Amino acid sequence: MESTKLDAPKGIEARVGWAPGSQASDRVRQLTKEILADRLQIDETFIDVSRQAPAQFGHHPQPIAVVDGLPVPLSVRTASFRTASVVAVAEPDLLVGLDIRDHRPDEAALHEIRGHSHLWDDDSLWNKATPEQLALHWSRVQAVRQADPRGISVRPEQVRLDPPFAKAWTPDRKGDYRLVDLSRNGFVITLAYGEPATE
Repeated sequence: MESTKLDAPKGIEARVGWAPGSQASDRVRQLTKEILADRLQIDETFIDVSRQAPAQFGHHPQPIAVVDGLPVPLSVRTASFRTASVVAVAEPDLLVGLDIRDHRPDEAALHEIRGHSHLWDDDSLWNKATPEQLALHWSRVQAVRQADPRGISVRPEQVRLDPPFAKAWTPDRKGDYRLVDLSRNGFVITLAYGEPATE
């Protein structure tokens, strides 16, 4: 598998990997080991990534890394699309979400974006957007949904993005998410991150 380190914000490490014919679970385990070996300054052979737990209720299981029989106290988030996967490792108190997809969405993906985005109306500039712009928009929406502890209960049309698309927020949650474009090798990759909401 080829893998590349991504320019994630301070405190978050991320890598993308791709390999034709590979399984997403294998790519995720390998990327997680590479990130943790670098972060913890240990050999990959000492890291076990065989367990998973749901990041949100019943949705998107995420790897649990273990070293010397103890879970590593870091949060691991993943996303996969066809032959590629992306993994981010961060402090456990940081909300992190990832999304990866082809930079040229097919007609089914375009239909989904148009059906579930709050940006669509008769005067919307998005009516003239290119497929690549729509894919980037949709990737940001999905990364925010992955970062939000409520997960899929947050509908795509509820995610709000600021005009330069560097920040997003969801209803009934204090605080916002910062958005980082980590796109590489024909894949649109978005990282969303934020602090846990406080009452």
